Amino acid sequence: MPGPFSSKSFKATLPHSFAAKYRRQLKKHPFLLFGLPFITTIVAGSFFLTPATALRYERFDRKNQQMSQQEAMGIGQNRRKVDMKEEYYRLQAKDLENWEQRRVKRLPGEIDGILE
Repeated sequence: MPGPFSSKSFKATLPHSFAAKYRRQLKKHPFLLFGLPFITTIVAGSFFLTPATALRYERFDRKNQQMSQQEAMGIGQNRRKVDMKEEYYRLQAKDLENWEQRRVKRLPGEIDGILE
């Protein structure tokens, strides 16, 4: 009577099945049966994903064209230049200790956040 752990290896596939034949051929020709399909998949994926990438950049270009059209219409032209030193001195001149908290007026029907 053999012990609980026999020396026989487990064979999950039948010896004449497609998987067994593929495994035997893979040992003989690894590049042809594994490497070449892998590289082919990568190259084909590159060709299929190129239009998607182009679409992404076309959308980005369209967005930038819209901004330039808005600038051509004159949006944002009368803005003052911001200087960090000037803003710092303006804030220093303000009295930031004395202030009053006021609620923002809400539109009719808008929830104002007060629980009743």
